[in-house]
Amino acid sequence: IISHFQIPSPMTFYEGIKIGHSGAITMQQATDRVSVYIDGSNLYHSLRDTGYPANLDYVKFRDKLVAGRRLVRTYYYDAPFPQEKDKNRAINQQRYHQMLRRLSYFELRLGRLVFNNWPTVPPQEKGVDVKIATDMLTPGFRDNYDVALLVSGDTDLADALQALKDYGKHTEVALFGEGWTSQALRDVADRVINLDAAFLADCWRGP
Repeated sequence: IISHFQIPSPMTFYEGIKIGHSGAITMQQATDRVSVYIDGSNLYHSLRDTGYPANLDYVKFRDKLVAGRRLVRTYYYDAPFPQEKDKNRAINQQRYHQMLRRLSYFELRLGRLVFNNWPTVPPQEKGVDVKIATDMLTPGFRDNYDVALLVSGDTDLADALQALKDYGKHTEVALFGEGWTSQALRDVADRVINLDAAFLADCWRGP
């Protein structure tokens, strides 16, 4: 699966808080250190599949997720498209990645694409889940943050969130869809942020 290649602009609240948790940020929570992990391909396809435009402003989006707390860093995950498969697509993606690298406190992490019967069959993204899990667990165990905030609907990452909770970290997940979707992530997360029209209203790039 490949991510979108539109170049974004360089540049507090929760929707759908998990039942049993208040939406208000307490004084203690306001000092929490938050690391954000964005599954880029999952986010793009979720936006596309729900009819939203692909012009998200990642700085506005990240800041709204963090909601006034202390940002440690944002990690964005994708997979590079090889030029020998589609030169224009690859060049556009490289420009997009370069823009992400220039955002403040933003790290780009790249997996790989596996091609079988291309172009009839779309490529499959490999290695991204492992990178996300590793990047959440390693600094979590080093006490580099208090809250891991995952932007993904990929239920394969539920075990990594559970491991962080078992270690004493707080976990939050931001995703699309109804309450019955991505159930394993919703069940394990301390907080669930529904990425709906109300939340995303002021997270888009301007004209």
